[in-house]
Amino acid sequence: MLNLSSATRVFVALQPVDLRGSFNRLAALTQSVLAQDPVSGHWFVFVNRRQNRLKILFWDGSGLWVCAKRLEQGRFSWPRGPGTIASLRGEELVALLTGLEVKSKRGWFRR
Repeated sequence: MLNLSSATRVFVALQPVDLRGSFNRLAALTQSVLAQDPVSGHWFVFVNRRQNRLKILFWDGSGLWVCAKRLEQGRFSWPRGPGTIASLRGEELVALLTGLEVKSKRGWFRR
């Protein structure tokens, strides 16, 4: 089972990316766009342009994981802000994945 401890940081790419790639492409985006080390143990979250798919990249100590989620309808309520990266707490990531807006904790998936 995946465990997101309180010591683990979650970094979100604020700009949409091409999610057709997997391990190597997401690791390269982590380094180039987010300026982070993909094997740091932190979680890195990316969304596509339509905001109906996302992928999470993280290192568990022995290898990289890529987790993906595709919505059948609606879009993720993606954080906005200046720059290319945002930091979330674990519970904010859970809210994002379940359809809540991270800032206001309201709503369902945006239509």
